[in-house]
Amino acid sequence: MGPDASMSCTAVARVVVDEASGVYRLEVLPAYRTALRGLDSCTHAIVVWWADRAESEPDLVVDLPYAPGVRTGVFANRSEHRPTPIGITTAPLVAVDERAGTVDLAWIDALDGTPVVDIKPYLPMADRVMSADYPDWLDGFPASMEAAAEFFADPANLERFS
Repeated sequence: MGPDASMSCTAVARVVVDEASGVYRLEVLPAYRTALRGLDSCTHAIVVWWADRAESEPDLVVDLPYAPGVRTGVFANRSEHRPTPIGITTAPLVAVDERAGTVDLAWIDALDGTPVVDIKPYLPMADRVMSADYPDWLDGFPASMEAAAEFFADPANLERFS
């Protein structure tokens, strides 16, 4: 397959978001529900989703909203504007119900109705990099997902990085 080849993927679930009631859920299609078996023994999942409402021809270099004055290519940031609109979220698991085909999450940064193309367990031995560090333009950001929740709960930090 060459670099110009087209690809296809199958949605296995859809995102359900109701921020007013605090619901962040994946509704897994019936054909894929048995694939949830064992996920309930994990604390986090990596959700791979298709940003179906993203721009079709995005800029490849963007201004970073959280780092004023910094422009980077989309391969160096987490912009939703990408050549292939694949989104990835690592989220804490709240509940997994194989029979109902639901995965409840603490949160997800995808829109309601977004197609999910894969769900993977977060496994520290494969997913955690102990020696990773931030680029200089992210100086002052929290070092972990847990610290980020507390950090961004502070309105002063939200204002500073938005």
